[in-house]
Amino acid sequence: MDAVSLQQLRSWVDRISVPRHALLQAEANRAFARWLVEQFEAWGYAVQLQGIYGNVVALPRNMASEIVLVGAHYDSVPQSPGADDNGSAVAAMLGCAEVIAKFASQTPVGFVAFNCEEDGMVGSADFVDSYLSRAEFTVGAVHILEMVGFASSKPGSQRLPTGLPIQIPDRGDFLGLLANKKSGVLMDSILSEAKGCLPKFPVVGLEVVVGAEKLFPVLARSDHLPFWNCNIPTVMWTDTSEFRNPHYHQKTDTPETLDYDFLRHVTQLLVATVAR
Repeated sequence: MDAVSLQQLRSWVDRISVPRHALLQAEANRAFARWLVEQFEAWGYAVQLQGIYGNVVALPRNMASEIVLVGAHYDSVPQSPGADDNGSAVAAMLGCAEVIAKFASQTPVGFVAFNCEEDGMVGSADFVDSYLSRAEFTVGAVHILEMVGFASSKPGSQRLPTGLPIQIPDRGDFLGLLANKKSGVLMDSILSEAKGCLPKFPVVGLEVVVGAEKLFPVLARSDHLPFWNCNIPTVMWTDTSEFRNPHYHQKTDTPETLDYDFLRHVTQLLVATVAR
């Protein structure tokens, strides 16, 4: 966990933060995918561009029959640099991949950078339908990272989606975890890990009852949904997006708006969780 570098996370976010929509900034999008391939290959992963949307899949070279996956989408909406959405998550994923490769290379964990999340999550849906259905391994758990770099300790900085029958703190300084019934045990293990290794870092978990994502579509807006639909235990990690970050999908979603201590804690918890 100490090997997770705040400066390196900031450097990656700076590198990522240019508009990179899959269609409207296609060259920037493809260039970033190639850069991701180079990063993962440098750490010794077996890497490929998967599917028609260009998902970047990085698997351990010593494959196990069952692995854990960490995923984050790398595209942005057309007008935004996307530092938090989703540069922060890609940086956390890279931070985890680098540390695992250096210190725990036998850990059965793979990484997937999805494209086209901003266009209906078609990249992750294709990965699940076309790739996982034919894979020679099974997936025991999935961690989807969706905006994990914005935090504020100001009272009232955290809002709640309209009508959602839950209670959360009104200060936006916590990491949110979203699970369904199938992934409740996985979420509990993350919460337990947080208490043990980062006791001062607030983490809040929400288990969605069956069908709630249909009543509250905000619960089904990221790349965890295709995995949920296939009954694969999957937890989404998030800073709660527009319910905290005023720069969501705006030109102002830039690297200087993020809290890099918060992002480092998220990455450390991710490392501890997958290593465990």
